Amino acid sequence: MVRVLSDEDIASVLDLEALLPVVADAFEKQRTGAVERPERPHYPIGTGLDPDAPAEPTGTGLCMPAYVHGADYAATKLVAVIEDNPERGLPTVTAQLSLTDAETGQPVGYLAANRITNARTGCIGGLAARELAADGPIELAVIGAGAQARWQTRAIAAAVGVDRLASIRIYSPSDSRIDCARELESELGVATTPVSSPGEAVEAASVVVTATTSTEPVFPGDALADGALVIAVGAYTPEMRELDDATVERAARVVADVPSEAAETGDLRSHAGLKVRSLGGVLAGSHGRGSADEIVVLESVGTAVLDAAAAEFLFDRAVERERGTTTAL
Repeated sequence: MVRVLSDEDIASVLDLEALLPVVADAFEKQRTGAVERPERPHYPIGTGLDPDAPAEPTGTGLCMPAYVHGADYAATKLVAVIEDNPERGLPTVTAQLSLTDAETGQPVGYLAANRITNARTGCIGGLAARELAADGPIELAVIGAGAQARWQTRAIAAAVGVDRLASIRIYSPSDSRIDCARELESELGVATTPVSSPGEAVEAASVVVTATTSTEPVFPGDALADGALVIAVGAYTPEMRELDDATVERAARVVADVPSEAAETGDLRSHAGLKVRSLGGVLAGSHGRGSADEIVVLESVGTAVLDAAAAEFLFDRAVERERGTTTAL
């Protein structure tokens, strides 16, 4: 029997405070090599569907498999990225996760994965803020106002404690920043302000989150305050870019969830010889912040290891609470 978990089912068992240590443990397993994480193929989809542009794809498909040693399940995430979907009232990114019994090879679960992806990615920022933000109250700036901007903010609040968040400023070139700010202030009880420029958001911020799909830098690096932590989660290809050269050059250290892959993003690839350290190492107690006034950059490209760990945790919770529906294939 296969248990199918809808997005509503996932929401009913998801708790960021409980998920944070699961993600931290997955980073430790990745750091020590106790995982299987094959390369994730990506390929164009939809070529031939548009009669006006038959040679052009409609989007990109990705396959992200992973297994954490000792886990009950192997996981494979299937992703489609369709840039035109917002015009249809659909999300740009749609994902599903398949779980396979690691001992028997039998299918056991099929999970809606957008919320899982958003939550585990948010936890990356949350853990980075907990370990790498300078001491004291956090003035948080968020560039972007979509789903991931919200999840980063929620996870940072869960990781550092909402009482430590002094204020939140949201910038997006669209009016979505207003709805985003209103929603986060209502959820977290922290003063949240939509601002009219990236510089206004970043000025005096102690933590800056970038959560966009931009191909050009989204804020001026010379506006960063000394001691700022920059959490960049949007760029995951050579063509995507959120950080300018000034930001990277001012950073005393650059940390990434997957250093070798982060080095090839548009944010970092022009900085030859840049030493990129692992977030797993930071969580294990090495190469953290050196001083209160140094700028630190966390570059995240995502890793299927976190999907596998989060999916197992949430799937077991759902089984325990009798969520979802079961069916025979």
